[in-house]
Amino acid sequence: MSKQNIYDNDLFYENFEKIRSKEINFNDIIETPIILGMIPELYKKKVLDIGCGMGQHALQYSKKGALSVLGIDISEKMLAYARKNNAASNIEYRRLAFEELDDLEEKFDVITSSLAFDYVENFERLMKQIYSHLNENGKCVFSMSHPISTAYDGTFDRYTRTETGERLYANLRNYGIEGKRVIHWVVDEYELYHRTISTLINDIVSAGFIIEECQESKVPESIREKRTDMFGGVIHQPDFIFFRCGKKN
Repeated sequence: MSKQNIYDNDLFYENFEKIRSKEINFNDIIETPIILGMIPELYKKKVLDIGCGMGQHALQYSKKGALSVLGIDISEKMLAYARKNNAASNIEYRRLAFEELDDLEEKFDVITSSLAFDYVENFERLMKQIYSHLNENGKCVFSMSHPISTAYDGTFDRYTRTETGERLYANLRNYGIEGKRVIHWVVDEYELYHRTISTLINDIVSAGFIIEECQESKVPESIREKRTDMFGGVIHQPDFIFFRCGKKN
């Protein structure tokens, strides 16, 4: 099974770091408020953050009173940034790929992931691994690109636009064809995996989870109106989808 490590590509990493450093970005405006609102009480809990990236969420969980936070990621560049900029005494960062999750001997009370599961080839297997690494009554909360977004295969414009560039509506093509998508995003050969919403739900449930909450991305209208250049498409298609899943007793 392949292990994509696009974030250690110098060009891709530098672009990503530049985007995240901006005051207005999709992660901070859209993703972070929603996923933090879905996270359960973390006080004295053991937390695993899969695909922890630069460690922003790990530090937030630490500040929420977690007993310990383990952040895992395949990218050395991301982990180096996390250790330097988002460190705390109860946080450990470790290089580990999704495909190596069974190498972990620990169990956790809460397992999270932020916009990382797009890169997982076998989502069903991953959910079963997460289930096995949760303590009784454990929770899994994660975000990923919305299936309407991952359906995009790069061969057409995502939106139909007016002559001035205003987005009229989102274009949807090949939604029902699941599998790898290879597109250009900063670099050529950017890979992610597309699944339908029903596949996501069925894989979560077949792993043994109860889906407690599902959210789709949105942005405050006041921000969308001011930054239609960036967020003008949000009302036409959700960029992200969020799940909170509970382990059955």
